[in-house]
Amino acid sequence: MDNFLSLLQFTDGLFPAGAYAHSFGLESYVQSGGVADAAEVENFLRAYLGGSAAPTDLVAILCAWRSAKAGDLGDCISLDETLDAMKTASELRDASRQMGRQTLRVANHFATHALLAEFGEAVAAELSPCHHAVVFGMIGAAMQWRGPEMAGAYLYSASAAMVGAALRLLPLGQLAGQRILWNVAPLIAHLAQEAQDKGRADMWSFAPALEIAAMRHATLEARLFRS
Repeated sequence: MDNFLSLLQFTDGLFPAGAYAHSFGLESYVQSGGVADAAEVENFLRAYLGGSAAPTDLVAILCAWRSAKAGDLGDCISLDETLDAMKTASELRDASRQMGRQTLRVANHFATHALLAEFGEAVAAELSPCHHAVVFGMIGAAMQWRGPEMAGAYLYSASAAMVGAALRLLPLGQLAGQRILWNVAPLIAHLAQEAQDKGRADMWSFAPALEIAAMRHATLEARLFRS
């Protein structure tokens, strides 16, 4: 398959990674009244991208991508452990692990790649937690995705999943959802480009309100999403 087409498949909303089952704290905000309209959904998404998805997961993707291209399985596993430690909210940590395992399963079903197979064995032996960002970056190396395209596609896919959750939680309408994605496109492009030269030492996360919302999600009386 064409490299770019495989990237589109792995970031498509139909890909069975399980993102549709998670709101990453948005459901808590909606139930508390903190997010009630399209403008507030967009603000939530911008905070998520700028404070978590880009500086943490996207940088991890690029690090895993470089390590996998070098055939360094040990560094990929070490990066996986670092990411596990950075995800302090258990719901967000579990969501990332679940999505990683699902994505790895599909990738290994499509085509055999030695490093991905070895990583799968390490995950099965509980030697690595299997976070989605690490798996995604390793798949990017195996399928020869370009860094800028991979980064932009990942952030767009994460944004589309968040907007999809918002459309199920609030009476916004499809047009409002598309307007949110249109509005955040410049931010996605900027964050994707900014991350290109960053390494593991540059990984950071500062989204305490989102993490608290994710923790509170477990105590909601009625829940549509798993996180």
